[in-house]
Amino acid sequence: MKPLHALFYAATLLFESALGLGAGTAAQPDTTVQWRACDPSLGLDPMLQCGFFKVPLDYHNRFIGNAQLALVKANATQRRRGTVFMNPGGPGVSGVTDLNGTSALLLDQTGGYYDIVSWDPRGVGSLTVPGDVFCFDSLEDIQAFFNGTIELQGIEMTGNFTDAADIQALLAQAGTMQQKYEGLAQRCSQHSDGKYLQYIGTAATARDLAALADALDGPGSPVNYIGLSYGTILGSWFINMFPERVGHVVLDGVVDPVKFGTEDIALSGWGMQLSDADRVYEALFTGCALAGPEGCSIASASQTPLDVNEDIQALLQAAHDAARENASVPTTSGQVRSLLREVMYSPNSWGLFANTVWPQLVQEVQAETGGNMTRRSTLRKPAENLGVPYSAEAIICGDSKDPTGANMTDVFNGIIATSNNISAMFGAAWPFATYYCPFWPIRAVERYEGPFNKSIAHPILVIGNTFDPATPFSGAKAVADELGNHATLVRLNGFGHTSQAEPSACISDIIRAYMVNGTLPQGDETVCEVDEDFEVFAGVNTSDIFRNMPAIDI
Repeated sequence: MKPLHALFYAATLLFESALGLGAGTAAQPDTTVQWRACDPSLGLDPMLQCGFFKVPLDYHNRFIGNAQLALVKANATQRRRGTVFMNPGGPGVSGVTDLNGTSALLLDQTGGYYDIVSWDPRGVGSLTVPGDVFCFDSLEDIQAFFNGTIELQGIEMTGNFTDAADIQALLAQAGTMQQKYEGLAQRCSQHSDGKYLQYIGTAATARDLAALADALDGPGSPVNYIGLSYGTILGSWFINMFPERVGHVVLDGVVDPVKFGTEDIALSGWGMQLSDADRVYEALFTGCALAGPEGCSIASASQTPLDVNEDIQALLQAAHDAARENASVPTTSGQVRSLLREVMYSPNSWGLFANTVWPQLVQEVQAETGGNMTRRSTLRKPAENLGVPYSAEAIICGDSKDPTGANMTDVFNGIIATSNNISAMFGAAWPFATYYCPFWPIRAVERYEGPFNKSIAHPILVIGNTFDPATPFSGAKAVADELGNHATLVRLNGFGHTSQAEPSACISDIIRAYMVNGTLPQGDETVCEVDEDFEVFAGVNTSDIFRNMPAIDI
């Protein structure tokens, strides 16, 4: 039997040509999946199995053609009861890759009774067709297109963005950035991937999920699902589009679907997700101070948490001032701020960041012009030689409201307001997917806009962290409140993005009891603690950080 990766290339050609199916040939989802060993070149656990699944590009016009989804499966270790589907978030994160790292945890949390299946949704990865969305042919093309702009350098600001010179400098770039984003939209629509943009969206992915469940567990079967981060948007859309098919569903790190579906996310979407981000940052510098210089190189001996924060702010100020003097400095404050935002997601990475990346940042900023240093970039990791994918933008903007006429000055004023009022540390982090949406060339052919409080077949489990930098606990509470007695709310008293950010036997026990026995905690809100033996920094655990966080708003 040919390896799956080799079969993909021939399948890609077939599905590329399938866009133009002839009249009278309506696309239908596959009814089975042929599971095979995953190709070794994918670097996946050999215990996992891979497959493909054909679905209609457009469920409401099946004569358009087919899409093809790349699947991965971790087999049940007990007597199989069915399938639990998992979406890791993003959007744009590969489910095939993510399950490689989380299969053991998910098998444990489901008692081993279910196959765990994830997939690269339409618009994601190199194996699904349509896959990652590209608008340029190389990373060099992107860098040339955005050369000298905040797309590469980030936004320069200090404090909570009240300095008049910083505000004027940002607003002065609005015209240039609007032209760039309008030009980007044209490139995306004219690129070879442009013909797929209208078929990349969450509503279609929800229908794909239903079709997958039909094939793997039987037509009309209950759908069991674990969604994290953006995967909670997919979950919320699915349970309200298919309320009669809701099985055991876990939403973890929750985005409020009502706000996502009804507000202009370019102006408020990112800001509303940052309400707890600065508290996570406080946790980082508090843990660093507790660890001291032996465990966290940012700290000096006997420093308080606020002292450590002052040192971080001093580096940001120095990078800011250097960039104002010379735009070619190797490291800007905007780049450092964007890097810090990414670090906030995973407390288990804080020690590594503090002890390896931070000293490098200090060295680069101290060098000021850094004549022999490579300039940092806020660009995401390129995919091989194809440049940077715009998959997250394609999905989020495809799902978003129709353009309201907002321009880049409106976007910038929203960033300033978010920095003033919600998150001084991360309100100005740039770029972010929602900012492309006023200029994105097309919306998805189907978007679900509610309601989000339908009566569903089985109650679901909703989980949020006390302080999550991207999906605040308020999102989890909003979803639980919308669903009333059809949802149970659990809070992990920890930091980071989703409950997978820090280990908790309590969370795993609750998920396992729900998945295996259908039992849920009683009461309005159950609180779980992070495992005491998990150290954020050497000798410092999450409860230590909570006890020592400063009682002030930075």
